Amino acid sequence: MEGYGYPFVRLPMNRIVLVEDHERMAALVKKALSGAGIEVDVFGTLRQAAAAVKTMPYGAIIIDRNLPDGDGLHLLQALRRDGDDLPCLFLTARDAVNDRVEGLESGADDYLTKPFSMEEMVARVRALLRRPPQTQALEPEYEGLRILPDSALMAYGGESVSLATTEVQLMLTLVRAAGKAVRRESLQAAAWGLSDPVTPNALDVALHRLRRKLLAIGADLRLINVRGLGYALARQDDAQDSDVR
Repeated sequence: MEGYGYPFVRLPMNRIVLVEDHERMAALVKKALSGAGIEVDVFGTLRQAAAAVKTMPYGAIIIDRNLPDGDGLHLLQALRRDGDDLPCLFLTARDAVNDRVEGLESGADDYLTKPFSMEEMVARVRALLRRPPQTQALEPEYEGLRILPDSALMAYGGESVSLATTEVQLMLTLVRAAGKAVRRESLQAAAWGLSDPVTPNALDVALHRLRRKLLAIGADLRLINVRGLGYALARQDDAQDSDVR
């Protein structure tokens, strides 16, 4: 699946998508998962969920079958057609054998029917998050700049610098873009998700810190603001012709 001009490479994340239009059910599921340390972005329609999955690399998705704009099965089928192996759990009242078979044959990893135990649901989601993505790239690299998410480091040449959690997500997104501009909202979603409150200047502050860290390790890359498009990594010579803040 493609996002804003570049292919997503999914990495292990503890944030998932819940596609559920019943507000009380969504709140209960989110509360149970949040209590287990799993962050949840909730969407009530297939259209909203599809846009979210294109915006940031979630760790898994939970989908209801009966949604206002169609069958949740269609969203999963679209993801699989695009080559996206995002782990999926169907959470639905459809308990017929043929419904379960249809869901699993469409690419779902698990299927849980309502009513269900919250403890069992959390255990199943944890199992999905432990599954190594088929498209995983553990240490993405661009122009000699490497991001090491497991150790929260950014390395260039023989130098390295530590990154905060949000900085890791920002740099993973920028490095995957391979020099192309990434929209501001995409960077915010990658670092903070789509449902967490973010202060207006949080992204600007984080980007400022990253620019200083790139300089600290002697990287021949700059983080530039491409007018009207977003932000990108560019070689120092190329960056001189851009609006760099």
